[in-house]
Amino acid sequence: QVQLLESGGGLVQAGGSLRLSCVASGRTRSIEAMGWFRQAPGKEREFVARISWIGHSTYYSDSLKGRFTISGDNTRNTVTLQMDSLRPEDTAVYYCAAGRGYPSSFSYDYDYWGQGTQVTVSS
Repeated sequence: QVQLLESGGGLVQAGGSLRLSCVASGRTRSIEAMGWFRQAPGKEREFVARISWIGHSTYYSDSLKGRFTISGDNTRNTVTLQMDSLRPEDTAVYYCAAGRGYPSSFSYDYDYWGQGTQVTVSS
């Protein structure tokens, strides 16, 4: 089993920045990729960004590219999401996810999930 713990959420004004972090523990050797998803009230969970531990390749949701940056350190089992130029529509619960298979943008391809951290962007 793998446990994921997110931190760094909070309240920020539009145009501001937040940095989310996620630490994995447990059987972390099985992890091939980590990612971030988010879910706003009344909406489905959506992909934000992911990073592969092989080559550290990254991939972003087209709508968020340029404002969000994912980075990670597989030796420390950590992944971060730097969010800049935040907008009220970025308000959501952000989830860290880890997968044992090929890096994916689909939530069903991830095996482990954190509890989520709330990000609220005020206008």
